[in-house]
Amino acid sequence: MKKIEENYLRITDDRRIFDIRFWQEQGDEIIFKAAAEMVNDYLLIKGKDAHQSRLQRAVENFRKI
Repeated sequence: MKKIEENYLRITDDRRIFDIRFWQEQGDEIIFKAAAEMVNDYLLIKGKDAHQSRLQRAVENFRKI
């Protein structure tokens, strides 16, 4: 079962605090999966091929300049 969190604030309050805390608790793997899903959704909406987005490509060469 998925964990659901809710947050109720006044419109004038800083709402980003909840978002920042939530995503920091998720960890790197969950954040990357969410980002990949958003990219795939965007590509599908634009009618582009979402099978090999830039986030899913393998790194062939990495060096510090």
